[in-house]
Amino acid sequence: MPRSTWLLLGSLYTTQFLGLGFLVVALVAIMRDQGATLDQVGMVYMLGMVWPFKVLWAPMIDKIRFGRYGHYRVWLLLMQGGLALVLLAMGFLDVIGDFPIIYLLGALIAFLSASQDIAVDGLACRLLSPDQRGMGNGIQIAGGLLGNMLGGGVVLLTYPWLGWQGSLLLLAAGTSVSFLQVLWYDEPARAIVRAEGATLFRCVAGFWTRAGGRYWLMLLMLNPIGCGLAYAVTIPVLVDRGWGMDRIGLMVNVFGSIAGIVAAFVTGSLLHRFSRRAVLVGAAFFQVPGIAVILVPAVWGFGDGVATLAVILYFLCYNPAATVLATLMMDHASPRRPATDYTFQYSLNMGFAMGAMSLAAALAQRIGYGGVVILGAAVAVLVALLSMGYRSPSSDREGEGAAGSLGVAAAPMALAREKGA
Repeated sequence: MPRSTWLLLGSLYTTQFLGLGFLVVALVAIMRDQGATLDQVGMVYMLGMVWPFKVLWAPMIDKIRFGRYGHYRVWLLLMQGGLALVLLAMGFLDVIGDFPIIYLLGALIAFLSASQDIAVDGLACRLLSPDQRGMGNGIQIAGGLLGNMLGGGVVLLTYPWLGWQGSLLLLAAGTSVSFLQVLWYDEPARAIVRAEGATLFRCVAGFWTRAGGRYWLMLLMLNPIGCGLAYAVTIPVLVDRGWGMDRIGLMVNVFGSIAGIVAAFVTGSLLHRFSRRAVLVGAAFFQVPGIAVILVPAVWGFGDGVATLAVILYFLCYNPAATVLATLMMDHASPRRPATDYTFQYSLNMGFAMGAMSLAAALAQRIGYGGVVILGAAVAVLVALLSMGYRSPSSDREGEGAAGSLGVAAAPMALAREKGA
């Protein structure tokens, strides 16, 4: 695949999180600093709930094409351009005085970024061959972390010099870079395939009836619980230790993200050299100590330097599992409806992650921070053991399981066989 296409995917996976990272990290801190109520801050956090529901409109993006202008390319132009314009418009508003308008624009940013993610995932599923998906999803995970770091942590650090309008103008300019890349991108004909059966019901039924499909869905649901429990108590633990918001942002959003980016790229390289199952099992066991290390600041204390190292190790140990899961989601996606299948799996995984994070707060009041972390580590051990029983979809030669594992080059033949049947 041309280097320009790799750069395009990396750019899209990064800029989709610039606006969202700004909303849930920088905007919250800016609003609170200017006197916003906690209720308003809580409403901003709720904007992230748009992403788990994107599976509801993923079939539409799979189905609607635009003739010679491309399929996912046009969707990307619409969403990427919309993100840049909304960010630019938000810069002309007052943070507190125009909060209702800012909130509506924030909801639009969440919708546009989620829709852009559907389109870029669909394009990546059709462009990347099986041996390229490991690095492709390493780029995806790293891009998401980088976008969150730039849109949240870096903007927050530079805000005293840039101000509100300058920060939004910079985010809009960064988002426009991907728009220009897509504008000059010629979507390959092999990526423009008529989507058939692109309905949510058929997508769910396809996974549920496929050999090994239920086992895979169980892994998708259980995998994020352990890390979600640990992450949810990390910020409160650091706050209780007396850390300021700027320090937390630097350690979590910047240093933690850098560690995650390194881990994602290394995992992508390993997926090119070893089997999917081997990397899945290794990553599952690797995240257990990453969760358990949060016990250091949560229970045992020690110095701030040790607490910082614990947070960095968490991100270093968690992101390999995220990278291999994203790769396997592509393997399990049918070429008939890649965006819908991938988004369904992603939304299921993300929904359980957010559920675990929400549950952590309630559990912490009853069993303490340490109890929550121990529970998360126990769930991670269970997931690691279950991962040993996973079988690649390449061993399934019946129905959609085979189609999902054939790769882009074989997709037209798979479609022809299905039509003939």
